[in-house]
Amino acid sequence: MFDRYNRRISYLRISVTDRCNLRCIYCMPPRGVPLHPRDGILSYEEIVRIVEEAARLGISKIRLTGGEPLVRKNIDHLILYLKNIKGVKEVALTTNGVLLSKMAVDLRQAGLDRINISLDTLDPEKYRTLTGSSDLDKVLEGIEATLKAGFKNTKLNMVLIPDINLGCVEKMEEFCREKGLLFQRINHYFLNELLTTQQNYEAERPLPCEQCNRIRLTADGKLKPCLFSDREYPVDLKDITSSLQEAIINKPEHGMRCTVRGNWEIGG
Repeated sequence: MFDRYNRRISYLRISVTDRCNLRCIYCMPPRGVPLHPRDGILSYEEIVRIVEEAARLGISKIRLTGGEPLVRKNIDHLILYLKNIKGVKEVALTTNGVLLSKMAVDLRQAGLDRINISLDTLDPEKYRTLTGSSDLDKVLEGIEATLKAGFKNTKLNMVLIPDINLGCVEKMEEFCREKGLLFQRINHYFLNELLTTQQNYEAERPLPCEQCNRIRLTADGKLKPCLFSDREYPVDLKDITSSLQEAIINKPEHGMRCTVRGNWEIGG
């Protein structure tokens, strides 16, 4: 399906939870945030129904995000269901990698096509500063498990944070070359101001608005046509198609700012 600016919308990013096991300084306050009650989060059955209707409208790529998607139980079951939906060509997942070493094989067996791993530094002290955690070794183990499980075209996402990790880029590039990973740089941004994405650093993401082919589904059942917009459309589970159409048609030409959500609720 095309939006009103002739962009073909073929990509749905699904936040399966707003919970996370890290406290990255650019995403979530160190004290944490109020979480949605578990009965306020979409069930796997509801997510599958939404994706079935989205596929009929031309959505062919699904990415599972969070929060941290691997903290939600039986995420491999959801992947298996999504892979069996007609029209879905790819199911991918973005993770911080902390739980990946124990789950990589199950994710692969469920049919997951690709994994993006968020890792902003290989320096333990900088990692602790950025994430509030000492789990860098677990992430590195997760990367090895991903490779061993047979995943291809695995990406390592690095958010570029001025005064913290810009000096780490070369080492990250070398690490990715050695491991056969794709390296993706992401400009640090604030949701409440699109212009913050336009840093003077060479980065692959965020994409320019005119190239955006995605909409987002939040864990509490809202469709967001644009990351940098307050527009949200609740999914009517009795008429999912109309909800999707409304979100796509009302996708703004250019993002401006989002003041009603935090990064942890949208999944980037």
